Amino acid sequence: MSKPFAYWTFDEGQGNRAADSIFGQADTIQFALSKGRFQAPRDPVWADGIKGKALSFDGYSTFIRRPAAQTVQPSDNLTITAWIAPRTYDYGAEKRLSAIVNQHSRERKEGYILGLFKHGAWSFQAGAGGEWLELWAFEPVPLHRWSMVSAVFDGREGRISLYINGRKTAETTADHPLKIAPSSADLLIGRNNDGVVLAESFIMNNFDGWMDELALYDLALTEAEIREQYEQELRAHGSVIPLIDRKAMAIPRAYFAEDRHRPQYHMNPPGHWMNEPHAPLYFEGQYHLFYQQNPQGPFYHYIHWGHAVSPDLVHWRDLPAALSPEPGLDPDGIWSGSASYDPEGLPVLFYTIGNNGETPNQSIGLARSTFSEDGDNDLTSWIKHPSPIVRQERGAGLFGEFRDPFVWKEDGIYYMLVGTGAGGPEEGGTALVYVSSDMLNWEGRGPLYISDYGKYPYLGTAWELPVLLPLPLEGEEGAGSGKHVLLISPWGEGAKVEVNYWIGVWDPKACRFYPEHEEPGLIDVGDFHFTGPSGMVDPRTGRSLVFTIAQGERTPEIDYDCGWAHGAGMPVSLFLRSDGRLGVEPVEEAALLRGRRLLSASGSDLDEINRQLAGISGDMLEIKLRFHSCQAEQVGISLRRSPGGEEETVIRFHRSRQRLEVDRTKTTLDARERTRGIQGGELPIGEETLRLHIFVDRSLIECYAGGLKSLTTRAYPSRLDALGLLLWSSGPAGQIDMEVWEMAPAYQAQ
Repeated sequence: MSKPFAYWTFDEGQGNRAADSIFGQADTIQFALSKGRFQAPRDPVWADGIKGKALSFDGYSTFIRRPAAQTVQPSDNLTITAWIAPRTYDYGAEKRLSAIVNQHSRERKEGYILGLFKHGAWSFQAGAGGEWLELWAFEPVPLHRWSMVSAVFDGREGRISLYINGRKTAETTADHPLKIAPSSADLLIGRNNDGVVLAESFIMNNFDGWMDELALYDLALTEAEIREQYEQELRAHGSVIPLIDRKAMAIPRAYFAEDRHRPQYHMNPPGHWMNEPHAPLYFEGQYHLFYQQNPQGPFYHYIHWGHAVSPDLVHWRDLPAALSPEPGLDPDGIWSGSASYDPEGLPVLFYTIGNNGETPNQSIGLARSTFSEDGDNDLTSWIKHPSPIVRQERGAGLFGEFRDPFVWKEDGIYYMLVGTGAGGPEEGGTALVYVSSDMLNWEGRGPLYISDYGKYPYLGTAWELPVLLPLPLEGEEGAGSGKHVLLISPWGEGAKVEVNYWIGVWDPKACRFYPEHEEPGLIDVGDFHFTGPSGMVDPRTGRSLVFTIAQGERTPEIDYDCGWAHGAGMPVSLFLRSDGRLGVEPVEEAALLRGRRLLSASGSDLDEINRQLAGISGDMLEIKLRFHSCQAEQVGISLRRSPGGEEETVIRFHRSRQRLEVDRTKTTLDARERTRGIQGGELPIGEETLRLHIFVDRSLIECYAGGLKSLTTRAYPSRLDALGLLLWSSGPAGQIDMEVWEMAPAYQAQ
């Protein structure tokens, strides 16, 4: 067998260097978590390979760079062979490849690249004779399994060939000899050296998955030699490509567990990027929650539906992505939606199709669970309906804005809300109503309710994520109030992205919602952290539950270094209070996460409680507070506090102003973080006892106040000792009840 001029076996199995056994050089593996910015430095992930070990590339930060001056640049002939197991497919920004290996400039028509594209397409490209040549394979590279890909550039014959698993899959021949134009670019493995820059810190077009046995030859290997190499490397596996456990390919959640800012007892993705959670459902003893996910890195881009499952709404388990973009139907993204049940009671997902080849590029898709065939209680397999079930027609809403279906069944009829705008020049957002008897054929019934853009421009020109839920009566499980709550997220010019709501009456015959109040209310007063609503009626308890994203607000540079972005808030229960107002409380199951009780004080004064708090610290806590007969104008609690108060985040209540606030002016000393200022809003409790129920989960802080409002915020202290608690008041605080618990992680080792 011919000898390569460069050969990375990736047999190290540990560390952050990969040796080229031919060149005699060990190259540094770039990896974001190697910096150790928010936890101890971590090495890249290694895996079992085809021969020995393999290197896992994370899709955004893992790559190897060799300076151009240290590389061999083949001219007449080049062969590249590699074993790869992709975890995901790249979006293909600017139609560039996610590089396996490259040293090229497409614009200057120099060098070469072998890489993947959307949906498993792959290609070898090179600059030769002043042209940019591209050869595309006819057979896609599958996800989650090993494939040997080979590219042969035979310059003397003017021929380029591609092979997968020893079989030729594409070939092109010129009528003249070819020479690869030399490139001044560095040689990169796993990253395109002309990748598209996104949000300043992220370079796109990276390989995501495992790689093994990468070899480069300045020869044109024959078809027989390619086949011989493939068969030889499989002999140790009985001449069969070894299977890969999907769990082994997953983003390793454990890699982020020691990050001092990453929440641990809230639902969040294994790593990388998360948008809003959505489509909650309960089936066969388990809650399922899906979420907008970019599995390729901690940035907003190529969206899939992530999937998690729980027996109790607070202990979660990661599952493979439920829906991924595919050619034809939804090539450009799987956007938000909801879940319902078919007439047999089996789960069905409704989602927003992203297809930039159509106008508008959004329509509504449906996917059915395969539970009836395979009995998979985790619902890991879904079959998409082959075409959209609802398309937006001109004249129906604001054309081009048509997304986030919310579906439920009532008296044998399926109802669907789709977020859009009313469409007029001065009109606001709305949700269009559709009805169906079979979930496939839908009839439009017009707008549910239109917000007044002139009076309330902060509600935007369109709505996203409309949710309509019945409101149970406070303290009467299963008892309906006859009223509903409509939740929306504003979008468009002037929009302030918060969860707005109206209480009112839903008329299923007219398909209209009639609010009791023209101006909407806010559930959360924490300013842009409690967003992206989704909801369900819990079939176990009759509760109306809402799930949201807890936005992270960090810079792209920080997201790059820590490897994750965003997560979910605690699920909340909505109900109609006895005074007719909206009630908001965290789900009672949160108590299942409690560990050791750190403090239990009843009827104590502030000084006595602070003496006890002096010996208590933590960044994963649940806190309950009651201020009885408090006369102070202001009272509050300092969280994530350093011993001298250099860093702290303060939750406080102004009694005369009836206002709940968070003060983050001293939250962090790290000038690179964005968490600053004072945020808050009305908490109209009158003379009621002030009740605060607080969850501190590293950087995520949630305060539920008086069953009326929540305040969600983020805090990223720079000091490792910013773990303390302190109560304070501007005057006599009266008697105080306080309980503090340690909290356990939501995810067990998987």
